[in-house]
Amino acid sequence: MRKTTAFVIALAAVAILAAQQQNKQPNPDLGFTDTPILPGLKWHVHDPARPHPPIVTPGATPYAPPSDAIVLFDGKDLSQWAHCASPDCGKIREATWPVKDGYFEVGKNAGDLITREKFGDVQLHIEFSEPPGITGTSQARGNSGVMLMHRYEIQVLDGYKNLTYADGQVGAIYGQWPPLANPSRPPGEWNVYDIVFEAPKFDGEKLVKPAYFTVFLNGVMMHNRKESMGPMVYRHVAHYVPQPAEDSLALQDHHNPVRYRNIWIRRLRQYDEPEK
Repeated sequence: MRKTTAFVIALAAVAILAAQQQNKQPNPDLGFTDTPILPGLKWHVHDPARPHPPIVTPGATPYAPPSDAIVLFDGKDLSQWAHCASPDCGKIREATWPVKDGYFEVGKNAGDLITREKFGDVQLHIEFSEPPGITGTSQARGNSGVMLMHRYEIQVLDGYKNLTYADGQVGAIYGQWPPLANPSRPPGEWNVYDIVFEAPKFDGEKLVKPAYFTVFLNGVMMHNRKESMGPMVYRHVAHYVPQPAEDSLALQDHHNPVRYRNIWIRRLRQYDEPEK
C-alpha cells in the first residue's frame, strides 16, 4: 500500500510540474517569443512582454479633454497663462486678456499669452472665433497665431471670404506652407484646431530632426506631418537655431480681436521606447 501511495504521489508531482512548465509557455492569444526582434528595439514581433499602452478615458462629449490631458483653459480663468515681462521671457507677469462667457479674448496690446508650463512633442486642441461684426481685410482681419514653443506658428485669421497671401491664411504654417484646404466658418462661429507637433531635436548646435506639424481645422486636414523650415519669421526664410527641448505654448497678440476657448494639451511620448 505504501509503494502504491508513493507512486501516486510521484505521478501527481510530475503532472503538477508539467502543468507549471506548460503555463510558462506564452499564450498565443497574447503573443510569441519565437519571432524576430524588431529593428532597433528589444521586443520580439508580437512580444507578450511588451508593455501595453496606458488606458485613457476619452472626453464625455465631443472636444472634451481626455483623462490624461492638461487643461489650459476651462472657461473660467487664465491661471495657466502669463505674459512675458522680459525679452527672453525669463520673467513673466500675470495674464490680462479678458475672460467672459466661457472664452477669453486677445487683449489690447497686452502682448502674447504664454503658458506657464513648457512643452515639447504635444497634441493640442484649441478653439477660436472671429467676433461678429469683425472689420478689416487680409492680415488685419482677426489675426492671431497658435505658436508652439513660442516659435512655430499655425496662423489664426478670418478665412471666410477674406483674401490674403496663401502662406499667411488661416491654417498655414506661417510664411512657409499654405494649408491643404480652407474650411473656415463665418465670423461669430467657432473654429476648431487639432494639432500634433513634433519638436525639433538638437545635438548641441546641430539640428538632428526638424519640427513637424499635423493639423486639422474643423475636422479637415491642413497639414500631414509637414516639415517646418524653422521658427516663424516675417518676410524672410525661416531657419533653425539651437533652442531648449521644451518651451511655452503661446497665443499671439496681433492687435486684432480674436476669441479662444476649450484649450487642452497632451504630452506625447512612445511609452515603450528603449531608454537612452
